[in-house]
Amino acid sequence: MRGSSESLATVHPVDEVLPFWKLGVYGFQHVLTFYAAAVIVPILLAGALGLPKEMLEHLIEADLFTCGIASLIQSVGFWKIGVRLPLLQGVTFVAVSPMIAIGVAAGGGVEGLHQIFGAVIASGLFCYFAAPYFSRLVRFFPPVVTGTIVLVIGIALLPVAANDIVGGHGIRTMQDPVDMKNVAYGLGTLVSILLMQRVFTGFLRTIAVLLGLVLGTFVAWYLGDAHFEGVGSAPLVTVVTPFYFGMPSFRLVPILSMMVVMMIAILETVGDVFATGTIVKKEITTEDVTRALRADGLATTLGGIFNSFPYTCFAENVGLVSLTGVRSRWVVAAAAVIMMMLGSLPKLAAFMTCVPLPVMGGAALAMFAAVAVVGIQALGQVNFEHQGNTIVVGTSLGLGMLLVVQPHITDHFPAWAQIIFGSGITLGATAAIVLNFIFNSKQPPDTSAEAEVWTVVAKVSRETEMLKTQR
Repeated sequence: MRGSSESLATVHPVDEVLPFWKLGVYGFQHVLTFYAAAVIVPILLAGALGLPKEMLEHLIEADLFTCGIASLIQSVGFWKIGVRLPLLQGVTFVAVSPMIAIGVAAGGGVEGLHQIFGAVIASGLFCYFAAPYFSRLVRFFPPVVTGTIVLVIGIALLPVAANDIVGGHGIRTMQDPVDMKNVAYGLGTLVSILLMQRVFTGFLRTIAVLLGLVLGTFVAWYLGDAHFEGVGSAPLVTVVTPFYFGMPSFRLVPILSMMVVMMIAILETVGDVFATGTIVKKEITTEDVTRALRADGLATTLGGIFNSFPYTCFAENVGLVSLTGVRSRWVVAAAAVIMMMLGSLPKLAAFMTCVPLPVMGGAALAMFAAVAVVGIQALGQVNFEHQGNTIVVGTSLGLGMLLVVQPHITDHFPAWAQIIFGSGITLGATAAIVLNFIFNSKQPPDTSAEAEVWTVVAKVSRETEMLKTQR
């Protein structure tokens, strides 16, 4: 018995298997956080390609089902695939514009989907087999780079939350006039989450986001702004089948375009892996990065087969892990199972769509800000007496915010340039890597931040835990 007790005591919180009901509640909270961002990609693509409503419904179901498979691969893992951290997978927004361009160039409709899915499958295989080589570039990701990338991700996502709060038509459109009822829903949800985190303890504090979303939706329903009529008309069961729209076609230009997308998604994944490692107090090694990228590649390949799109880690849910302190990867596994159910049970998926966008935005505001805080904590270990580090962080953050504040700058860029420079996250991350190589490659290792990324991650993790204890 003593040996058994000692064994249980050594289980890392990431590997802890929580009671079944807690897995369900925490997992559902992750799904609510993820859902709005998950379904927007097939909606945008279907609109651009002129697909009918029935095809859009199947794309959404396939997306949710494959998101579940991808999240299981990443969080649970098998063999040398999956980083085994509480990382939830979703379709990368970087792929939206290139996929629309591919589909429209192919004439739209089903033929457009054929070329898109072919490019997705090929790019997934590329990511899978290239993963060991990309992971060797981890030396180009010291704390000054990873901290900057995570900070840029968090700040660049805030306009998405703001757009949801005002019920906007996209972050490229300034909402004017603003319906103050939407603002009240969003800020009311945020305030309720903060109050619950301040007043509640234990389990109730960890599900504050879920409770805030439920409360906000109930208030909106009571006031006539949340509707559940679509739940009754949705089919009971559907089956996600491979190649539902027919066999994919493989064309060189679309494949190359999607390979560029995957290289950018790799930056997102690396940043999210290091951010999550910091939050859960687990060292990140080169092999961890390799396993995470293999999972992205495999999930993306399966996405093309199951009529879905390229996958990467979702920063939204990284923020949720930071906000709640629930570190078990089995919670994400539970969320993955729920997503697969949503993809197979349209009535459940229809119920999820009833959460008003402003309510979702209020919760997202807190979670995206939490991602930015993780980046700030990592940068706290960087020696800013060295001017190169100041240049890397300042310039990368400035370039990332340039596209966040003025997203139309790239409207007249060539299509290939829009893939690389069309996102503040992508531009900020790329700038951090390039500038670090230019300004810091000839400098000796920074003793205050250590040469190895995982050593810094461990230090930041200890500080994070101390701050939580003090709070």
